[in-house]
Amino acid sequence: MSEPSPESYPADFWRSLGYYNFYRLALALLFVMLGGLVGQKLSLGADNLLLFFSASVIYLVAVLSSFILLHVRKPGFAVQLALQVCGDIVFFPVLSYASGGAQSNVGLLLLISLAAAGLISRGRITLFFASLASIATLLVQAFAVLHDDVPASQFVHVGMQCMAYFAVAWMAHSLAKYAVDSQLLAQRRGRDLLSMSEANRLVMRDMQDGILVVDAQGEIVQMNPRAARLLHHTPSAGESLSATFPILFGQYAIWKNNGAMCRDTLQLDMGMQARLRFVAVERDAAHGAVIFLEDMQRAQAEAQQIKLAALGRLTANIAHEVRNPLSAISYATELLQEGAVDAQQQRLLKIVLDNTQRINQIVHDVMQLNRRDRAHAERFDLPELLATFVDEFNRAERLAPGILVLLANGAHAVDFDRGHLRQVLWNLCGNALRYGQGKPGSLVLIVGREEGAVVLDVQDDGPGIPDEHAARLFEPFFTTAAQGTGLGLYIAKELCDANGAQLRYRPRPGHRGACFRITFGELNEQGE
Repeated sequence: MSEPSPESYPADFWRSLGYYNFYRLALALLFVMLGGLVGQKLSLGADNLLLFFSASVIYLVAVLSSFILLHVRKPGFAVQLALQVCGDIVFFPVLSYASGGAQSNVGLLLLISLAAAGLISRGRITLFFASLASIATLLVQAFAVLHDDVPASQFVHVGMQCMAYFAVAWMAHSLAKYAVDSQLLAQRRGRDLLSMSEANRLVMRDMQDGILVVDAQGEIVQMNPRAARLLHHTPSAGESLSATFPILFGQYAIWKNNGAMCRDTLQLDMGMQARLRFVAVERDAAHGAVIFLEDMQRAQAEAQQIKLAALGRLTANIAHEVRNPLSAISYATELLQEGAVDAQQQRLLKIVLDNTQRINQIVHDVMQLNRRDRAHAERFDLPELLATFVDEFNRAERLAPGILVLLANGAHAVDFDRGHLRQVLWNLCGNALRYGQGKPGSLVLIVGREEGAVVLDVQDDGPGIPDEHAARLFEPFFTTAAQGTGLGLYIAKELCDANGAQLRYRPRPGHRGACFRITFGELNEQGE
């Protein structure tokens, strides 16, 4: 099996090997200096000073050569580590022999080399290096016994030294294995932490409630997009809550001082309200808190949707039962009209027929409520559909050219149910035409973009909508017209919601008329 490339070893492996080589360089310089100056006084080279000094110089050259190999990282890491350790295994016994054998204790320096080899290599082949060191030490001792008449009793000292080699090598192997396991565990925990952090970010991003995370000093740590939209501000990292949202910070300070859960309502801009809820990060607020902002308007809308869903099912059943007798009444009234000769009877029968038609229209609108959940969205170019709608509307209402104007630049693709959009447009344009002045440019359709979303404005030049009526425009059965049902705008809004869009009334201060805006959903915020 081929050796891994230098790039396959982490940088800390090479860094550790470099530190080990600096230790060898310092040791080599020390040997050369002491051997050349005061070697025999310190028992270094006591038996053979020339051999000791020569071996020290060669050892210094070998260490300096190792720096060159480390710089180019050739050969590979395992080979360079083996060369350095084997160099110590060769030179240290020789230096020990020149200094008087085991009594000089120079051979104990191999313990540091074996320990370093075990830690740097993460426990690989450490025992093999210990075996080589033991063999080299025993061979040098045997040569000294045979050649220099050294007492054989020193083999006991050398044997204990070899046992120390294996003991240190095994300890280094165990510590390295433990370090590797700890490193792998830390890496797994790091990956788990990153996964949890990403999951937390996705959950916070998609939550309907606004969330702010503040630390013990009251600085904003995290904030999801919903909270940024509710508060109309996106703070930078580390920004103070007191400086950014002083009213919210006041509520947070009260909760922190009381040390108990609390709920309160925060008044936001544009008449919006948010319900506050504070949760401590740990058992108390000393380590920060999580602030939840629940949009009261959304909560009220959801509650209203639940009630209206139940009401819709009930009214749909009632409408179905009412339609049959209503048809009979209408048919009988038409027959009576044919036979009536008195003008007073004709007028009364016309009142009956008009009201049956109005009731029938209410029944039809109520039945239309059940269609809001059956949206079949498709992608199309909005200006192209509006151009077709303008022609249809002009022909149906017999409008003079120029009364209904379409303003659109370029292509704007949206995802919407075509039938639903036509129904919404007929309702909005019908209302605008009813209240407008009927002059050229009285009714305008404007297509554009705002904050990346496609928007459609329907404007008229009528008297506008009083402020006291604006808040109730989209309530079912609310109308100011004598013949109105009060369901047109409500159904239009429901159809927009079913297609991921928003229908809103936009006041126009300083201008005549009303403006209704359709903001198409997130699917339409992508590029064309």
